[in-house]
Amino acid sequence: MTAKSKDELLHDHNHDGVDRRGFLKCMAWAGTGAFCIMQGGVLKSYSMSQMAQMGGKVGKGELSFVQISDSHMGFNKAANPDVVGTLKTAIDKVNALSTPAEFMLHTGDISHLSKPEEFDTVDQILKGATPKDIFYVPGEHDMLNDDGKQYLERYGKNTKGAGWYSFDKKGVHFIGLVNVLNLKAGGLGTLGHDQLEWMEDDVKHLKSSTPIVVFAHIPLWSVYPEWGWGTEDSAQALAYLKKFGSVTVLNGHIHQTMQKVEGNVTFHTAASTAFPQPEPGKAPSPGPMKVPAEQLKSVLGITDVNYVHGQHALAVVDSSLA
Repeated sequence: MTAKSKDELLHDHNHDGVDRRGFLKCMAWAGTGAFCIMQGGVLKSYSMSQMAQMGGKVGKGELSFVQISDSHMGFNKAANPDVVGTLKTAIDKVNALSTPAEFMLHTGDISHLSKPEEFDTVDQILKGATPKDIFYVPGEHDMLNDDGKQYLERYGKNTKGAGWYSFDKKGVHFIGLVNVLNLKAGGLGTLGHDQLEWMEDDVKHLKSSTPIVVFAHIPLWSVYPEWGWGTEDSAQALAYLKKFGSVTVLNGHIHQTMQKVEGNVTFHTAASTAFPQPEPGKAPSPGPMKVPAEQLKSVLGITDVNYVHGQHALAVVDSSLA
């Protein structure tokens, strides 16, 4: 296989899908983001639909934040002709939480075509979010025309290289990685030598008891390499995290919820605020999935993620693959 061209990447996301009315009806109750909370070394996440059913109430923790992904602002095919509306729905759910999120992570594909007006629209919508601190990593659609120059100008100030960085919140170390430049065969993500060297140096001084949260656009585990759903050199990055007892990796890109636990690492991919994609291998190619409206909840909702620090049992959800 050869690396996907920009035209092929766009084609993957331009198939027709469910009609607008059916999509928006379902998006009103589908989970479009994940609320995460750290409690005594345990990182848990809840779908927005779950939070609504619970009245927005969860136990208090040391840290709480929200992950959203794949806004694809500018997308206007039948799978969702109103991505503005569905992103606003996601933010409304964030703002309705009775336990406020301290910040948000956006795991990429903010835009669909890297156009300034697409970024402007997302920025305007996110200004209405209760958490004012937002941390980004780019998706491949955010770097279509200029290898990320516009993305870096908007969201990458004080980052390293193509936009990677780290920060600390209440004893948790967050690492934002960029794996959408120089895509490999079939569209596989890659981190590259410079970023890996930086990451190794970034974590070497941390105590093994420090909880680690890594976030990137393309999954750091091999969900389905034939569709480019994985990162070619992720094993080296994960090797730097072996000493830590609590490691969680958050991604977007595949527009559906999947979880895998491997050793000390819990991997979790998030649903999109724009449209679902097929399960791995169950369609000729990835792209907006045409599904009956009544089934949309099952492909957009986010299931629980439970990560327990130390030697406690780990709950595995949605771990089966084609």
